[in-house]
Amino acid sequence: MKKKIFFAALVLFIVFLNSMILIVSIIMLRDKLSAVRDKCLAEHYVIASSLIGDMQALEQRGNHVEENIDDLMRLYSRYLQGRGNGLAVAFSGEWIYESPAFASEGTMIFPPDTGYSQERFVYMENGNFPVLCVYGSFPAPWQEYGLMYIGNLGDTVQSWRHTKNILFLAGIAVMLMMSFFLFQFLNIIFRPLRQISGTSAKIANGNYGSRIPVRGKDEISSVAHNFNLMAEQIENQIKQLEEAAEQKQQFIDNFSHELRIPLTAIYGYAEYIQKALLSEEERYECTQFIMSECSRLQNMAYQLLDMALLRREGRKDDNCSVKELFAESEKVMQVRASEKKMRLTYALSRNCIVRGNMEQLLILLNNLIDNAIKASRQEDEIRICAYAEESAVVVEVEDHGTGMEAEQISHIKEAFYRVDKARSRTAGGAGLGLSICERIIQIHHADMSFISEPGAGTIVKLSFPVEGKLFPER
Repeated sequence: MKKKIFFAALVLFIVFLNSMILIVSIIMLRDKLSAVRDKCLAEHYVIASSLIGDMQALEQRGNHVEENIDDLMRLYSRYLQGRGNGLAVAFSGEWIYESPAFASEGTMIFPPDTGYSQERFVYMENGNFPVLCVYGSFPAPWQEYGLMYIGNLGDTVQSWRHTKNILFLAGIAVMLMMSFFLFQFLNIIFRPLRQISGTSAKIANGNYGSRIPVRGKDEISSVAHNFNLMAEQIENQIKQLEEAAEQKQQFIDNFSHELRIPLTAIYGYAEYIQKALLSEEERYECTQFIMSECSRLQNMAYQLLDMALLRREGRKDDNCSVKELFAESEKVMQVRASEKKMRLTYALSRNCIVRGNMEQLLILLNNLIDNAIKASRQEDEIRICAYAEESAVVVEVEDHGTGMEAEQISHIKEAFYRVDKARSRTAGGAGLGLSICERIIQIHHADMSFISEPGAGTIVKLSFPVEGKLFPER
């Protein structure tokens, strides 16, 4: 409907506008030709009067006019030739003189028959060049002579065409503006229906947050209001389903990733019990460690479930000793480092206290150490240290491995992102380690930064804000 109205109104406007421009152009052309006609008549009268005086003077000196007509007309022709005009003289119905520019055209066949009257004829010739001709006979005793004034209309016609083109261009501009304003006007009229249709299509395509602006209190506003209520209910239900699915998927991904490190340690101790000759005390210590790691796996599962359900909020009820954190990490990660023939060095000048959850912090630290092991070569040293810095406790994990580019650092916290995809596949990584670390950092309101260069290794710096005492009382 809107398109039909738009095109019908536009066609009517175009026809009206072009008709008006055509009428104005014709009127302008008539005015210009009338002005040229008056000018040509005036110049014809002046030249004819002057030429009669010259002819009288020539006869008084005993010379024939017909024989000297070229000399008489040369000055007048030279004067008019610069403006594109010309002259021609007739005697007894035959041309005895023509301006050179017009004589070469061959369009002037015979003089008009005036019956030797002094009435002047004005007419147009539209040959190669449009001209306006004014012809008139001389008074007695020169009535056999006639003068043709030929006015060049090229400039006049060109000027009119230029003006006409400008008018049509202006008409096109007006037409475009009219089309724009007409289109906007129709948009305002059809906006409510278009909004309802567009919003329905968006919701059908899955954009459940789309709403219709409600204006006024008419029937369309009532329909829009009820439509928005329906869309809001649908959006809330879809969000609940998406959040539930996302929480479940995060739990599965994170828990599957975190199972690997404790299971590696458990398998290592179990294999050690199976293959080595151990005393009862050593066997008891190994089984005790296995039970401890199994308990940690159980706690880890609950912690990951809490992270999936609570998102960025977690329990931070304990005062965690960094020394104890390093000791627990060393028990697990030394086995992992020994398999790769690497050295782990834990450095702590003075024990510090961090407010947080020990299990989550252990997951954080072990993930960073595990990434350092993957990035390092055999017999490399990985250094883990902690120190106090103003009102924060800083933990650093430093390796001398492959390092990273600046662009890679900006993406490493994204889930499933791998710096070296081939190496990660070999090591069995899923690309979730740093994503889990980032979640734990957010829960503890801490900060994690990376300093790395290709081939020069990486330093991961964890900064935990501390309220109260940094160090435990002795």
